[in-house]
Amino acid sequence: MDLAFLKTLYQHPGPYASVYADLTRTTEDAAKAAELRWRALRADLEDQNTPKPTLRAIERVIEEDLGERRSEGIVIFAADGEVVHSERLPRPPRTTRAVLAPLPDVLPYLAERGERFPHLLAVVDRRGGAIDCVTADGRHQHIDVRGDEDYPIRKVKAGDWNQSRFQRSSENVWKTNAKKVAHEIDRAADRCGAEAVVIAGDTRARSAVMEEVSESVLEHTVEADKNTTVDDPDLDAEVRRLLNLKTTERVMTVAERFDRELANGERAVSGLSETTTALRHGQVETLILTDDRDSDARLWIGPDPAQVAATPGELREEFGITDPYEDRADAALVRAAAATDSDLVVLPPNGATRVGAVLRYTTTPEPRT
Repeated sequence: MDLAFLKTLYQHPGPYASVYADLTRTTEDAAKAAELRWRALRADLEDQNTPKPTLRAIERVIEEDLGERRSEGIVIFAADGEVVHSERLPRPPRTTRAVLAPLPDVLPYLAERGERFPHLLAVVDRRGGAIDCVTADGRHQHIDVRGDEDYPIRKVKAGDWNQSRFQRSSENVWKTNAKKVAHEIDRAADRCGAEAVVIAGDTRARSAVMEEVSESVLEHTVEADKNTTVDDPDLDAEVRRLLNLKTTERVMTVAERFDRELANGERAVSGLSETTTALRHGQVETLILTDDRDSDARLWIGPDPAQVAATPGELREEFGITDPYEDRADAALVRAAAATDSDLVVLPPNGATRVGAVLRYTTTPEPRT
């Protein structure tokens, strides 16, 4: 998971209020119930002495969402009197809470957000196609491709005196349209960096398009196995299935590399102290964390994101920091990872907390004299 989008979040002075709110409205008194759930979270923030300007900023966003019935859940991070990052959710968060801390409590959000792979969906027919592209940061682009209709799109019935001529004309039009659609798919996939492509629609048309797309796109492409249209709800399920497979592949690839490097004593570290040190020195390529809300692990931090350590003494000796803050270990590690352009893999909770990292490089011990 690329954490670059979080960098602006950490540019504000703390403390940060982190809110995970359930705004579902599934019963007759749903609006009232959602409001009461928000009031309970607001009371939690007040009990933690959240600064009033920050509390008011959160309240404005929540009340606007409640009034417009926009979402089933929302995640908000606020500091210094303003909401610095928020995201509406298609479902309620797994757990609701509101906490004030030196750093934003982002790991549950990242676990729910998951990997965001840039992807493309193309629904094609013999007249052209519709392409939807989604970038890694969630930006959408829609492209309609209109094919050539100067010749018959459908073949004529058998027995017609000019059947063979019209059949050839129809097939030529299909091929021409398929080339136009494939060309647009290649261009769109390149622009958004698509790592997953789904081609759906008319059976003959999608086969013709698959023959025309570039090899670089084809290696990321899955062909929907039924004749479908752009408004078919099964298409969303197919895209989600493909993206979930990509996520699983990504996690397995990183986990296998981590185990291999660790076993060979090479570019990997395991354990909170070792991982923290590697992050502080900018060595981490991919940080590996378990989404464990029950973890009581803590770390010490300074004002710079890379200033993270297991003890305040380490920060004092290395950076001269005399007034460090203590916070959740996962919050501190994610901040350091974002600042040092490290990737993140979040493992589901399975009874054991795992902290580790695949490294960009290892430090070479100085030779003994």
